[in-house]
Amino acid sequence: MDIIKGIKGEQKLCVGASDTAAALGSGLLDVFSTPSVLALIEKTCWLSVAPFLEDGQGTVGTRVELDHMATSPVGIDVVCVSELVAVDGRKLVFNAAVYNGGVGGELVAKAVHERFIVTNSKFQAKADAKLVG
Repeated sequence: MDIIKGIKGEQKLCVGASDTAAALGSGLLDVFSTPSVLALIEKTCWLSVAPFLEDGQGTVGTRVELDHMATSPVGIDVVCVSELVAVDGRKLVFNAAVYNGGVGGELVAKAVHERFIVTNSKFQAKADAKLVG
């Protein structure tokens, strides 16, 4: 299968206590943390293209430009939507947005996220080799 511009993704999440700044050490408040926002964006992007990859391939995040603009309390539903906006060889560029309550709700965050297509076994072996010696 080919990976082409325009692939879209969507993931929903109910913000839980483990997603908060207080739980992740990025602050003291019980609100959706920036690291959790980023994790949701990465998940949405990689899952959107996963069906189009060859067997044994995956993607890894390499860059993100993130604006986190609104709070989300524990118990609120958030949704992330993504769109693949550029393909340059193995490099994939996505636009993503996170909303409180669903698309059209309050904009929580927006991002440009880059991922690279890798061969999972080679990538893992290269990482594991750093433990030797």
